[in-house]
Amino acid sequence: MLISVKGLWRDGRLLHDMALDVRAGRIDVIRPLGGDTADAEVALASPLLCDLQVNGSGGVMVNGTPTPDALRAIAAAQRRCGTGAILPTVITDTAEVMEAAGEAALAVFGEDGIVGLHIEGPHIAPARRGTHKEGYIRPLDARSVALVERLRAAGMPVMITLAPELAPPDLFARLVDCGAVVSAGHTMATAQETRDALARGLSCFTHLFNAMPPMTSRAPGVLGAALNSEAYAGIIVDGIHVSWDMLRIALRARPRPGLTFAVSDAMATVGGPDHFEIYGQRIAVRDGMLVNAEGALAGAHIDLRQSLANLVTEVGLPLAEALPMVCDIPRRVMGLTPARLDEGSAIADALLLDEAFERIELA
Repeated sequence: MLISVKGLWRDGRLLHDMALDVRAGRIDVIRPLGGDTADAEVALASPLLCDLQVNGSGGVMVNGTPTPDALRAIAAAQRRCGTGAILPTVITDTAEVMEAAGEAALAVFGEDGIVGLHIEGPHIAPARRGTHKEGYIRPLDARSVALVERLRAAGMPVMITLAPELAPPDLFARLVDCGAVVSAGHTMATAQETRDALARGLSCFTHLFNAMPPMTSRAPGVLGAALNSEAYAGIIVDGIHVSWDMLRIALRARPRPGLTFAVSDAMATVGGPDHFEIYGQRIAVRDGMLVNAEGALAGAHIDLRQSLANLVTEVGLPLAEALPMVCDIPRRVMGLTPARLDEGSAIADALLLDEAFERIELA
C-alpha cells in the first residue's frame, strides 16, 4: 500500500508531500511522493503521541483500581485515541493507594506504552487542592520519597507534583538526587519560593494556571516565575481549564520554544462512559466539562489528538510548533528516546490524521 502524506513529522521537522510504502503492516520505504498514485491519502503522519498526565481512561481510574490490568486498560484506551506513551497518574490518596499504583506501574513498565508514573500529590497546598481530597493531603514524608527512590532504582521515569514551599529541603533534595522530575503544582508558592525551588532542582510545572494563584502586577507568584523560567511546563489545551487567549499569552511569554507541552489530565470518561466516581463522588461530563456534584471542574475530558487540533485551530499555532507539544517535548521532559517513524516501523505505531485532525485507520 502506498500512502500519500501531506505532512510527515520526522526528526523534529515537518516534511511535505511524502509517501509511505507499507508492506505487511510495516513501513518499507519513506520517500518523496513524486508523481506516483497513492492507495490512500492522509493529511498528517506522526509517531503516536506522549501524555505525561493520565489519571484514567476507558472507564478506569488509577486511584480507583491501582492494578497492572487497570493500567493496561488505561493505556489501551489512550492508544485508541492516538496516544502511544503515557504516565499513568495517581492523585492524592492514602499512602497505601499511592504505593499500590507504584507497584502496578513497576509490573507493567515498558508494556503497552506505559513509560513511567506521575505521582500528583498528596504533598500539595490545601488552598489549591482542586478536586484532590483534603483529608489525604499531607506534608512530603520519607515514605513517599522512598517510593519514588524505589521506582527510580528500577529505571522507571517518575514525575512527582508537589507544592515546593511545603516540602522539607532534605526530602526535596532526595527526590532530585534520585532523578525524579520534580514538578510544582497545586501550590501557593511565591515567585521567590519558586525561584528558590528551581535553584534546588525543580524542573517542571504541572497544568500551568490551574491550581495556582493568579499573578498580579506586584505578585507574580508561582505562575510568573514559571513563565519566566527555563523549566518545562505542562498545560491543558481544552479551552476550559485555560482560555485560548491566556494560552497564547503563556506561549509567547516563555523564554524560548520547546519548554511548554500539552497534557490531557484525562479521566475515566476519555474512551469510556460519561461518568465515574472518585473519593465516593460522582464526576460527569457536562457540556464538554468534567464536573462534580457542586459543578466544580474535576479533571479533563480530552485527549492529546484533540489537544493538537485545538493548538492549531483555536490557539493558532503552526502545525510544526504544535506537534512537538504533544509528541517530542513530553518525551524530552522524562528523558525518553525520541519517537520517530522509520523504515521498519509498524504502521500501527503511526498517528494518521485527516484535514480535520480525525484519526484515519488503515487496514
